[in-house]
Amino acid sequence: MIRHLVLFKLNDGVERDDPRVVAGVKAFEELGGIIPELRFWECAWNISERPIAYDYAINSAVDDTDALTRYLEHPAHQAGVGLWREFATWVIADYEF
Repeated sequence: MIRHLVLFKLNDGVERDDPRVVAGVKAFEELGGIIPELRFWECAWNISERPIAYDYAINSAVDDTDALTRYLEHPAHQAGVGLWREFATWVIADYEF
């Protein structure tokens, strides 16, 4: 199995209630029920207010590298990423477990 973690940081001046952000969150919340390769899917706002904290997180799992590629290339994932590019940056980690 591969764990796929993503941490998002909203760009300066962008708030959680921004309509673009609301649409981006909705798009990601729906991925767990759309993309068959996902074995585990959760996403949520970070509750930490520490200055180094990121704002939003995705924690997911897929079977193998081929499944990860199919997930990353899936049109619904690409659409969500396209929304988030407008208002955030992110870091990822993919590891076997």
